Amino acid sequence: MLTVGDKFPSFDLTAVQGGPEGLKGPGKSFIQVTDQSDAGKWKVVFFWPKDFTFICPTEIAAFGKLQGEFNDRDAVIYGVSTDSEFVHLNWRVHNADIKDLPFPMLADVKRELSTALGVLDKAAGVPLRVTFIVDPEGTIMHVSVNGLNVGRNPQETLRILDALQTDELCPCNWTKGEEALKPEELFAKAA
Repeated sequence: MLTVGDKFPSFDLTAVQGGPEGLKGPGKSFIQVTDQSDAGKWKVVFFWPKDFTFICPTEIAAFGKLQGEFNDRDAVIYGVSTDSEFVHLNWRVHNADIKDLPFPMLADVKRELSTALGVLDKAAGVPLRVTFIVDPEGTIMHVSVNGLNVGRNPQETLRILDALQTDELCPCNWTKGEEALKPEELFAKAA
């Protein structure tokens, strides 16, 4: 699996658009999203195992509710699974929790991005619940991985993005607005 410091791989995937544009139907709902899309922005790229399952929509909806917070931090969200764009569209249309999803759902049907990142579960052949935070230069700055049976916490992803964007030393449980660690002050106190 690629990790912190690695370059996020190039990709070119069909996606269901976020927002109301994504509900216009086949041929109108789809866009291409590449590694060059949203250039110069932070990217939060998260994978889920399968559409039409139970845990996945809870995570996807939770990321959607935080869309404005991520936008405020100059970050975009991309959700990815190995289901097709047609399956994504059908799921959005028929699931009230994700119907108004504001970000694109990328279709990695050939498993090219999942394989390049090394996120496929060896037994099930579907993506693990992996979240990447990628800086504007395309470098992976954070990776978290959950098994197939445990949902992640999008609020924690937002907290980590905040910490990464400070370019400071942020202690355990640090939240936006709190002081970062100042090594010179810590050494002065110890002397």
